[in-house]
Amino acid sequence: MENDPAAQVFVQRISKLVCLITLMLFGSALFVIPGHAQQKHDGVAKSAAPLLTRSATRQLRRRLSYGGTVTIVGAPEGSIKIEGWPRSEVEIIADIELHAATEEDLNLLATVNAFVLDEDPNHLRVLTTGTHDKVFMRRVAKKFPKNLLGLPWKIDYRIFVPVSTDLEINAGRGQLKLSGVEGAINISGTESDATVTSSGGTVIANIGSGKVLLTIPVRSWRGGGADVRIGAGELKVDLATGFNGDIDADILRTGKIEDSFGELESREKPGLTERTIRARAGAGGAFFKFTVGVGTITFRKSLGGER
Repeated sequence: MENDPAAQVFVQRISKLVCLITLMLFGSALFVIPGHAQQKHDGVAKSAAPLLTRSATRQLRRRLSYGGTVTIVGAPEGSIKIEGWPRSEVEIIADIELHAATEEDLNLLATVNAFVLDEDPNHLRVLTTGTHDKVFMRRVAKKFPKNLLGLPWKIDYRIFVPVSTDLEINAGRGQLKLSGVEGAINISGTESDATVTSSGGTVIANIGSGKVLLTIPVRSWRGGGADVRIGAGELKVDLATGFNGDIDADILRTGKIEDSFGELESREKPGLTERTIRARAGAGGAFFKFTVGVGTITFRKSLGGER
């Protein structure tokens, strides 16, 4: 075979083919391996650095006579706690928490993520400002860095108001607690865990989703009553033993009503069912309407406070 020309040609072709395949394999390795290393390097370079946190507390007081109105527009994230007290003034304590990559960014965010007061003689407005409000940002910070607009932040409010105060509360996502206030109270929230303890006034609450606990620690409500609506979630109503009032409750889509209070009697048809209640407690009195789209309504005996 060594002297066979055809065999020699065949061997030469096989040798060239082996060399070509070897070059292709090593060549691809030379190109691919650095590429992967660069990708990993890029991945490290592009990984987000941990955000810095800045916390600050602001405390303000303003005079407000009995019977005045307080409006609170909360932050998109954060809690609101409101308590009634015997003074003719409002105290606001706001815990503000900001997050950003650098101190310079935190300084910029601090100029917009805050709150302002708008005051009339009988009306005090606590208005949260920030990157969530496009109208506000266009008005005061048109050239604000876009990379800072989506950073997380929150404000937790603690507010003390005179007992006889009308309240307008616009809450975001977070916990809401209200106690000791007897006025016209209007609450709206997107996603809240709300606890309301009251003995009188008029309460209107509209919550998109979440949990609401309404505690009435007295036998007779001093005022018009309450109208509480939840799109999806859980509503618990704690009533004092011997409570007097008229109650309507409805589940609009799916869910049920549970009565462990044990003192409700049918007022009109359909009476007491798992989806609808038309009832009277005791001698009747103020009117209470409870509506849940998807979820549950539970009536319980109050233990004299929140639980």
